[in-house]
Amino acid sequence: VIPAACERAVADRPGTQLAARVNGTGISVHQVRAGSPEGVAQALEKVIDRELLVQEALAAKLDRDPEVAYAIENARRQLLAQAYLERAASAALGATHDDVHAFYAENPALFAERRIYRLRELLVSAPIETIDALRAEAAKARDLEEVASWLRLRDAKFSADGLTQPAEQLPLSFLPQLARMKAGEIAVFATPLGASVIQLAHAEDAPLTEQQAAPLIEQFLAGRRRLELAAAEVKRLREAATIEYLGDFKRSN
Repeated sequence: VIPAACERAVADRPGTQLAARVNGTGISVHQVRAGSPEGVAQALEKVIDRELLVQEALAAKLDRDPEVAYAIENARRQLLAQAYLERAASAALGATHDDVHAFYAENPALFAERRIYRLRELLVSAPIETIDALRAEAAKARDLEEVASWLRLRDAKFSADGLTQPAEQLPLSFLPQLARMKAGEIAVFATPLGASVIQLAHAEDAPLTEQQAAPLIEQFLAGRRRLELAAAEVKRLREAATIEYLGDFKRSN
């Protein structure tokens, strides 16, 4: 989101192509195109509505309200930080043919041995120390309902769901075990909030050739490379900076 003051400054530059004026303030074509994925006419009306609200907010001097001023400054700094990281990561090289080939070969469950899974799932909210007991119960259960009954007896919080998803829409850490499972088998996977207990109802082979998978792999590798470059840049800046923690945030060596 671009702060309103920046948008108005851009619209008021000489030579800027305008889409409308609202009480004398120009609205640029760029604002309209960047403001919404909807049709241009509908997007323009939304930008006009926002401009009217901004004008009223400025007339009421809301930009001088401490909380509003802080939020505006915080948004500005966030945009600057993001813009710097995007520029720093823009030098990321595209994936080579060898990179694509290696990723394809390393992830058969996503590509050469890709399957579409029909699953029954219990999402369990539980502390990590209870996961082993849950795994032991799931290992001897014949059906997911038996696991659900065991959870109810212990007043555990869980939700039940059924889903059909291709391999790439499931957590990557689940795939090696799922790929080995047969219909009816149950597995327990740790999650950030507890565990996912999954019973495989059916799996249908739906492989992708390397050629079919290449665009997806290139996109993934490029995104991962940008994240790595951004993390490296933040690390470099931290190492070169003088950072002093104060007050309650002071750290002991």
